[in-house]
Amino acid sequence: MYRLKAVSTPTSWLHRRLHMVWCLILVCCVLSFTNTQTVQAHAYSASYTTLQFTKAQTEMTYVIDELSVIELTEGDDNKNGMLDAEEFKAVQSRIESVIKENVILKINGEPQTWLRVNQITLNRLGEATQLVLSVTFPAVSASQAITLTDHLYENDPKTNYVNLLTINYGAQKSTSALSGKNRMWSMMLSESAYAGLSSDNPKTQEASQAETDPQSQNTAMNETDMTTGWLSFFKLGINHILTGYDHLLFLLALLIARQSFKKFAGVITAFTIAHSLTLTLSVVGWLHVSPQIVEPAIAFSICYVALENIFRKDVNNRWILTFLFGLIHGMGFADILQEMNIPTSELAIDLASFNIGIEVVQLLIVVICLPLLAQLQQWNHSRRAVIAVSSLAFILGGFWLAERILT
Repeated sequence: MYRLKAVSTPTSWLHRRLHMVWCLILVCCVLSFTNTQTVQAHAYSASYTTLQFTKAQTEMTYVIDELSVIELTEGDDNKNGMLDAEEFKAVQSRIESVIKENVILKINGEPQTWLRVNQITLNRLGEATQLVLSVTFPAVSASQAITLTDHLYENDPKTNYVNLLTINYGAQKSTSALSGKNRMWSMMLSESAYAGLSSDNPKTQEASQAETDPQSQNTAMNETDMTTGWLSFFKLGINHILTGYDHLLFLLALLIARQSFKKFAGVITAFTIAHSLTLTLSVVGWLHVSPQIVEPAIAFSICYVALENIFRKDVNNRWILTFLFGLIHGMGFADILQEMNIPTSELAIDLASFNIGIEVVQLLIVVICLPLLAQLQQWNHSRRAVIAVSSLAFILGGFWLAERILT
């Protein structure tokens, strides 16, 4: 007596192979988060530049983190992760040269030289220690075009560098975020804007505010290159989420669990509302939680969701958990903007642009992942795939958690 042997149809064979490919892609997505030198979630090198225009001079204050100074000068001889007094003295001229060569101010297309160095110090604040450099350039005149270009780290794909720029001219302020390929800020100083500049020291700049016509101030702002305004913050938001490996891993851990489309929508909506809320409150200064609490909490959120995926086959009401953790992630999103003195007149649009940049990337990720996840859920081994990916997420989240607690 013969038994009939089941024969796979070409269609079922194709579906099985397709499911295996989707699973492999998901696993590779998680593994790719480890493909960095330091496995840091926020591997930003951030600088903060302030340009102060008066009729007598142009003053630039450039602030950058200590780790970047060490990277750019290789000045940490004793390898303790900081510059002591002797090490800083040894690299002082070197870092000046690096900044002078890469941060270039032009007036009417002509590069400007430093007239003098007013200050160069290392502001010791523990892990938040920063180099502060203040230099003086020649003064600008009415109707002149001004540009600032920053080439620092431009040819280093491993470093996510951003220069957050604040420009003060008369009673007016403007902001820009120089990052990625968007490395140049420019504006044309109108006659009315020039008339509102202080005649001498930048400290007396506020004295001209009452004499400056608000309509003239608005005209001057309109002459600023728009690509260095809201669009630069939009691009910064995109870059911030794409290099925020912990946020992306948390999002993947949320989505990979078996859920209906309605539950997916609830999770994404809760995360968006929560992180937008705390991002806004943190940047405007109404909420302040130390990064020493926020960063470990973000890593913990990855571990918690990963464990829930492993030990719970069906997840319900995940939007509540997502909302709570989203509040924490929003504080993490805000870290790059909190040290920037964004003027009130531009705060709303800069914040909105930054947040929209984040949301665009998140939406694209969801749109790409949902069809993939729908295929995965139909696979016989989908549960094993969820456990495998969640286990990898837990390991990486646990590594970040230990690292952030211990350092």
